[in-house]
Amino acid sequence: MAWTSMVIRRIGGAALPALAAFLLGGSPLAAAPGAAAAHQTRLAQRLDIEANAAMRRTGARGLAMAVIEGGLPVLVRSWGARNGAGDPLSTDTIMYGASLTKAVFAYTVMQLVDEGRLDLDKPIADYLAKPLPAYGNLDDYGNWGDLAGDERWRRLTPRILLTHSSGFANFAFVEPDRKLRFHFDPGTRYAYSGEGIELLQFALEKGLGLDLGREMQRRVFDRFSMRDTSMIWRPDFRRNLANGWTAEGKIAPHDERSRVRAAGSMDTTIADFARFAAGFVRGEGLKPASRAEMARPQRAITTPSQFPTLLPEAPPEKRWKGLSAGLGIVTFEGPQGRGFYKGGHDDSTGNTWVCLERGRRCVVILSNDVRAEAAFPGLVRVVLGETGLPWRWEYSNLPL
Repeated sequence: MAWTSMVIRRIGGAALPALAAFLLGGSPLAAAPGAAAAHQTRLAQRLDIEANAAMRRTGARGLAMAVIEGGLPVLVRSWGARNGAGDPLSTDTIMYGASLTKAVFAYTVMQLVDEGRLDLDKPIADYLAKPLPAYGNLDDYGNWGDLAGDERWRRLTPRILLTHSSGFANFAFVEPDRKLRFHFDPGTRYAYSGEGIELLQFALEKGLGLDLGREMQRRVFDRFSMRDTSMIWRPDFRRNLANGWTAEGKIAPHDERSRVRAAGSMDTTIADFARFAAGFVRGEGLKPASRAEMARPQRAITTPSQFPTLLPEAPPEKRWKGLSAGLGIVTFEGPQGRGFYKGGHDDSTGNTWVCLERGRRCVVILSNDVRAEAAFPGLVRVVLGETGLPWRWEYSNLPL
């Protein structure tokens, strides 16, 4: 049993403010009433049953969850193993954040907007000292030289890049010739692209002279006391590190990422990400207008599923109603009002973060076993009820 959940079960309502302060790095928060504490205990017991059943059903070896109510992380829990030796996965085990990184990056970008250092609708060309293709193809940092001769790069703005409407494939390396190109005019439709996110990182670092790793450390990880979170590998992570399991049940070693990548280099823990998710849903660190802008429907999503990217647009009658791109996140409309979410995935990682604006309620799930993704819809429903999130758009092959 994870220590954090044991604390929640054993303390009474009067002690809950101290627990909340611990989870949020000392933020002063109002006490939860006794009824809420009882609800949290019942929820913890039910999640124990549901999570263990889900792991048996899917074969997943490790799973961690956080529940946020009213902008507070009220439950942080983990089950299973972090490696092939069977060492327990704990709430402070280092796990791969994958594309949850993009949401944290977008939050960082919006702080720059608040400070007047960045304009969402100003072309990135205006921030660069020379034309983007003139930077050439940089090792592990973008094939910008491939865009020579196609002036559409001049239309790209931070908003277009954060809403995945750049026109790029997910990454240039998935192209048959591994060359970066536009598949449609920028800003005209949604197609998930990590390449676009990394182009915005390039513009911030080259145009504004920022070190993104340091900025995210200062603006996000330090702010929310995320002591075990980093955009780049730290040797101290080895003490409690999660390896992963693939869909075939093979162990995949944790990648020691040596470069900051806005599209997905973040390592974190379930306890740390709960602090960020709670702070975000409360609106900490951003002006109210910027927080609202991130979760505002920016561009309707018109594809039948998210992956593979660059799918043809579906006919209007077959599109997911209420599904739109926010800034670094995806927004949706459901029976409980507006919500947003962000997923994260690789061959041995499955993550999701789902929030309902009403009540500032969220679920975060991190798993070091990609097979756990099949259980995400049911686990989220246990906590939030029916949200209206279109799971079949995110996971088109799951038996929902």
